[in-house]
Amino acid sequence: MEKNIVDRPAGETDQLDKRLKLNIDRLQQATGQSPDYVIRHYVRDKEPCLTAAVAYNANLSNRQAIDDAIAHMFDENRLFAPEQKEHHNRLHWLMLQASLVGSAAKSSNWKAVIRAVVSGDMIIFLEGSSEAIIVFAQGMEWRTITEPTTQVTIRGPKDSFTESLSTNVSLVRRRVKNESLWLEMFSIGQITETDVAMMYVHGIADESIVEELRRRLHEIREDGILESGTIEKHLQDKKLTPFPTLYNTERPDSVVGHLMDGRIAIIVDGTPFVLMAPVTFFQFFQSVEDFYQLSDIGVLIRLLRYVGYLISLLLPALYIAAMTFHQEMIPTPLLISLVAQREGVPFPVIIEALLMELSFELMREAGVRMPRAVGQAVSIVGALILGQAAVQAGIVSAAMVIIVAATGIASFTAPAFNIAISVRILRFVLMILSSVFGLFGILIGLFILTAHLSSLKSIGLPYFTFQFKRGQGKG
Repeated sequence: MEKNIVDRPAGETDQLDKRLKLNIDRLQQATGQSPDYVIRHYVRDKEPCLTAAVAYNANLSNRQAIDDAIAHMFDENRLFAPEQKEHHNRLHWLMLQASLVGSAAKSSNWKAVIRAVVSGDMIIFLEGSSEAIIVFAQGMEWRTITEPTTQVTIRGPKDSFTESLSTNVSLVRRRVKNESLWLEMFSIGQITETDVAMMYVHGIADESIVEELRRRLHEIREDGILESGTIEKHLQDKKLTPFPTLYNTERPDSVVGHLMDGRIAIIVDGTPFVLMAPVTFFQFFQSVEDFYQLSDIGVLIRLLRYVGYLISLLLPALYIAAMTFHQEMIPTPLLISLVAQREGVPFPVIIEALLMELSFELMREAGVRMPRAVGQAVSIVGALILGQAAVQAGIVSAAMVIIVAATGIASFTAPAFNIAISVRILRFVLMILSSVFGLFGILIGLFILTAHLSSLKSIGLPYFTFQFKRGQGKG
């Protein structure tokens, strides 16, 4: 019966063997004989003899860089000089030549060699040597740096992060030319082994928060890390909450601004969204553009965002409570107009509001998922034709269409998309409470909401802290 494990000396399963064929067979078995893993042999029969092999992934490696490195390293006129008689000398000489071409390192650890070759690096095995040379030769194609798509600003830089971790790190270091900007690397994911970087400014970031984040990153046990959202779930202090306790952004200038405030950036390979921690509730209403405006204008715009958030949260619930329980609070002329509009509407106010809100959420989701060529047309048809037809058919009142439209517009004033999702969920809860208890139900909901926000923490920092200060540690 064929063996599933390559025969190798006991106790050396994590180390390379001196026999070249054994190392190559082990590599081929580990990669399942995948055809995109290329192995090129170098054999010199005449004295002095030399047998070597080069392994790399054709889809992940830079072929031109590999060809140039091989031609430079295996130059017989220099490789077989009189001083290069012993195998370990030749390995040392190959290492020096590889360093002239690019970054290179020696390793005798099997896991390090496998990690390098599956990442796109080139591996050089030498007969008689238990060490291999790892040459950096990654040549994967990445999306170029473009304008941000989710956090658009009128004034400010127009570059955004990409899916390449090295590119994202360089975009941050380009703005912070200081040795105090420290970088720590992690490999997370038992199968994907995704590279994750933690960046912070030493001396500004609180060491207790840095240590806590480092501990939580080490404790993540996942088969695969596909996006920074997977990391975010493991870093949250409380899982059952509609509010985000970590901030994500695709803007390098936003990350740098938060680093200067003492926060820590979590950069995940394969995604353009960088996590920032710790955060407060009020940070989600602060746009990076506020720093580029005059202070009084920035404060005014930020207050406008708070008003928009409250409108998006409370307007439908207040309308339901006023029309159902507190009609005496509405001015008489306005009340007569509203009642006249509802004449012939077969549903109670709560059912009418739920139907319109659900329809708006469906249109919003359809506009996001549909192709761009037809997404705008669907939004226009849904907002104009469908709404007007529903009013003329007597299914909903015109006032309800205005309420839902104003609520939807106000929900887009928040700069952070994930904080807007929370209000979309809580709005339905307050609507139901107001339909049962009126304004008293809204007060109950707001009291519970405030208590919940006060109980949240972001990496130990109280979530409802008004402003995060440099070096502020765990609460």
